[in-house]
Amino acid sequence: MSTVLQAKERKEFRHSALKAIRKNGDIPAIIYGAKVDNKPVSISSADLTKTIRQVGRNGVISLDVDGSKQDVVLTEYQEDSIKKEIIHVDFLAVDKSSKINVDVRLVLVGDAAGVKDGGVMQQPLHQLAVTSTPDNIPPQIEVDVTNLQVGETLTIADILYQGSSFTINHENDEVIASILPPKVEEEINAGEQQAPGHPDNEEGRETTPE
Repeated sequence: MSTVLQAKERKEFRHSALKAIRKNGDIPAIIYGAKVDNKPVSISSADLTKTIRQVGRNGVISLDVDGSKQDVVLTEYQEDSIKKEIIHVDFLAVDKSSKINVDVRLVLVGDAAGVKDGGVMQQPLHQLAVTSTPDNIPPQIEVDVTNLQVGETLTIADILYQGSSFTINHENDEVIASILPPKVEEEINAGEQQAPGHPDNEEGRETTPE
């Protein structure tokens, strides 16, 4: 059963109207999808935070717009860079029996052996594009890097799940994580003497006539 989130249809789109919505503790949002008309709505910021905690970042939400319910997933959101508050949300209307494409957070877990040996962890990918029915979208994809050694690499091929309920839409050879060798700092001898012989550049030096 989907968690219900209350919403109200928006009919005012001026900047002043959006500002008033946010001042009241709500967030402007939009519902879109292949089989629905785009519908601007507003939702409670507090209720959205509570709902995400309940269903997860990629969970299915039953959005109740003035009494009419629609299953949606949160696809994108905009955040105020200073206040770190969500200021706009996009909801994708979904059919639970139909597959959709979404991005899922990629999380490296464990303390890599190579890092303990002084190596540097590199993570080129921080999210993965997957295809799944809405109810089977994972909240995040975790990859254990505990045994990863210096010079070793993990790719998409290393995390393909047999019998998984979702498909990872990346090439098998794409790198997820790797451990670079530790940097070797050159020791500089501050007291090193110049090699005997003539100076590198004698041009322009004054000489005393014989």
